[in-house]
Amino acid sequence: MTAAGAFTIPPGHPSLPGHFPGNPVIPGVLLLAEVFALLGAAHPGMRVSGLLHAKFLRPVRPGETVTLASLAKADDRVEFTCRLDGEPALRGAVRMSPA
Repeated sequence: MTAAGAFTIPPGHPSLPGHFPGNPVIPGVLLLAEVFALLGAAHPGMRVSGLLHAKFLRPVRPGETVTLASLAKADDRVEFTCRLDGEPALRGAVRMSPA
């Protein structure tokens, strides 16, 4: 796997007040949007065209820095792992297509 980048969702993000009040957790769709953006940047000329699978392994909270690593496969598939302080938080695979 190679490093693809990192991201942090700030505590003031508009998706957080309802997810969950008093105990905010970053919604999975927001995590995946950040992952897709970083994968697109890490694989020039390509874009994410489909999510093959994703496994959320632990909650991600506002202000935590998520690091992303990816591994391109021969069939236009890219596997990815997101980590928090070295601990896996999300892993999955996407299909990439020419941009």
